[in-house]
Amino acid sequence: MKAVVLVGGEGTRLRPLTLSVPKQMLPVGGRPMIERVLEWLSSHGITEAVLSLGYRPDAFIEAYPSGESCGVALSYAVESSPLDTAGAIRFAAFEAGLDEAFVVVNGDVLTDLDLTGLVAFHRDRRAEATIALTPVADPSSFGVVPTDEAGKVEAFIEKPPAGEAPTNLINAGTYVLERSVIDRVPSGRRVSIERETFPELAAEGRLFALGSDAAWLDAGTPAAYLRANLAYAETGTVAGSVIRSVVGVGVEIGEGSWVESSVVMDGAVVGPRARVVGSIVGPRANIGEGATLDGLCVIGAGHAVDAGLGLVGARLPAVI
Repeated sequence: MKAVVLVGGEGTRLRPLTLSVPKQMLPVGGRPMIERVLEWLSSHGITEAVLSLGYRPDAFIEAYPSGESCGVALSYAVESSPLDTAGAIRFAAFEAGLDEAFVVVNGDVLTDLDLTGLVAFHRDRRAEATIALTPVADPSSFGVVPTDEAGKVEAFIEKPPAGEAPTNLINAGTYVLERSVIDRVPSGRRVSIERETFPELAAEGRLFALGSDAAWLDAGTPAAYLRANLAYAETGTVAGSVIRSVVGVGVEIGEGSWVESSVVMDGAVVGPRARVVGSIVGPRANIGEGATLDGLCVIGAGHAVDAGLGLVGARLPAVI
């Protein structure tokens, strides 16, 4: 089975980190996020994937000039304008010549979901489309998916009001689709799979879903991106004190500095006696002597924080 990986978004929630690079090319535990996704796909027998691209597509093409990563052969479908989820899937499927059932995944979702089991469930139910579900404490920001005992989707409720969701199982961003689903998607305009295609399939009894307690993280926000990295964190000392943090290649940690529960990307400088706690420092950024970052500061690529400056929850350079 082949896969479509959705990586076309601009990553606005992760700005300023994504002003110069797509979010799926940001490092997670020292490797691009997209490689974590491809590695998981490969572990379930996926050998070919088409990347559905929109924002800064050259970053992916240049990173994998051989057209391969993590044992998965890559092809690229570059949208000239945003087509939304279903539109992007349709475009990628046609570009890659997909003519059988295939998997769709979001490129910023990190999970150890049993994809093999999801495909088997899809085939057993003879579904036209199957959604992986995951439980969350507050489902009001997601697509909620109630099902019957057989797993048939009864409704597809996008972002219900707080306290009114019929279940805490949400759309986990991994799908198995028959090729016929593509024929349902109109061409030439933006089409949402969550708001248009899935409700249509549910109304016809052709949409199924399977819940799982597998690890799942949408890494598209600074807080979630930091959590994803800290899963790979190590405790150690590099010229200063580095505690439960991920430190990239070529990073300079000044004498007397303190880095805790943070990500410091390649080529960044943390000056003497600076303090970085629970924050993200982009590549080649420079944290001046005695400066402090706390409360999930996000410092963009190459940005300099003045010596002695104290910041809490700041994003620099400022984003709108």
